[in-house]
This record gives sequence, C-alpha cells and structure tokens, in this order.
Amino acid sequence: MARTAQQHRIWRDGQLVNWEDATVHVMSHVIHYGSSVFEGIRCYSTPAGPAIFRLGEHMRRFADSCRIYRMPLTHSHATLVQGCIDTVAENGLEQCYLRPVALRTGQQMGVFPADAPLEVFIVPWKWGAYLGQAGLTEGVDVCVSSWRRAAPDTFPAMAKAGGNYLNSQLSLMEARIDNYAEGIMLDYFGFVSEGSGENLFLVRDGKLFTSTIGSGILHGITRDSVMTLARDMGIDTVEGTIPR
Repeated sequence: MARTAQQHRIWRDGQLVNWEDATVHVMSHVIHYGSSVFEGIRCYSTPAGPAIFRLGEHMRRFADSCRIYRMPLTHSHATLVQGCIDTVAENGLEQCYLRPVALRTGQQMGVFPADAPLEVFIVPWKWGAYLGQAGLTEGVDVCVSSWRRAAPDTFPAMAKAGGNYLNSQLSLMEARIDNYAEGIMLDYFGFVSEGSGENLFLVRDGKLFTSTIGSGILHGITRDSVMTLARDMGIDTVEGTIPR
C-alpha cells in the first residue's frame, strides 16, 4: 500500500531516508541565496506498471543545470535515473510527481559558495493536473502579467534553477489576486515568453506557434514532446517571436 505524502521516503544522495529526516540547516547556502536546481517529472500508471515520463532527458537537463550554475554534481546520470526508479518502487507508487533537487547546503554566510556542499534529493509527491482537472476540459482564464522575464544576459534561463522562479511567483500571485488561473509573461523585448511554470503554444490556421528559446523560456521537455507529436501527426509547428 502506498504511503501518504507525509510518509514517503526520500532519496538523499544515494540513501532512502524517512520524510522527517530529509532536512537541511537554516544556514544552508540555498536558503539565503536560492542556489538550487531541480526537475519536475511525472510518473504515470500504465497496464505494465508505473512509467516515468522521459526520465533520461529530465536527468540530463538536471545535470546540465548543475553545470551551468557550477554545482559539482557527483552522481552519474545512471545513478540519478536509478534513484528515481528506486524512489517510486520504495514507496509503492503507481503514479506520482518526482522532484529531483540539487542544493547547496553548509553552514556559512556569503554569496560565494566556496566549500558549500551540494546535496541531492529526489522527492515523490502526489500531484494532480497543474492548473486543476477542470482546466483540461474547460480551459482556464489567463492574463498578461505586468512582470516580465529577465533580459537574456541577466541569468541563464536555460537552467531550471530555484532562484529563477522568484519571477514566476510574482507573476502567479498577481494573476491569482486578480482571479486568473495563470499569468502569461512577456520577454524583455515585449514578445510572448511563457507562463509562470509552463511553455505556451498558440493554435492558428491549423498550425502550432511557440516562442523560441531566445525569448527567455525554459527549454521544456513537455514542449519538445508536443512538437514531436505534432510533427508525427503532420501538424506544422512554427518557432518564432510572438507579439503580444
């Protein structure tokens, strides 16, 4: 029987630990300076058992994010992939959301991470549809956020880093206060970028349109999956700048 979320065991640097033991010190570098990278991976229930969606690609991006932010990841790609599989199996989960996260910890002050250790966790979580189940059939109301994505030379948007999402939090909170489900963010130049936590597609004249990675978007794995499926179905996908 699957445990409740509060009882799930968490992968921590190669060991599965109890939920209450997966902690870091308040002086951890990540708490003061946002130095973390992460992934969001879905595990689906199938007739053959639980299946983790594009696990290899997710863990490659995870390692790339660590490299971009100069985080010395010591776990191999194969170890991280197996860690996700072991986490699902250990907790008896048929479907779940997995959150691998690498974060700088330690007990010292200062922006420069110096000798701050890097710890890696894989957290299982029961999470439904991102914008609610009804949103899949009825759609959702969105607005254009007053907050924009940062300029391309501000920080690396290609990395899925925790600190990058401070900008997303402001956009989503603004949208929810105004009774919208999500905010559409523009890039530094005023073109459509992405949502607070998802890539965007537009449908017009039987074609899909989506922003380029030059618009400050995350190079999404789900985005790539949509484009691949569209190509297989003979649907044209156009990557380009999208005016507001």
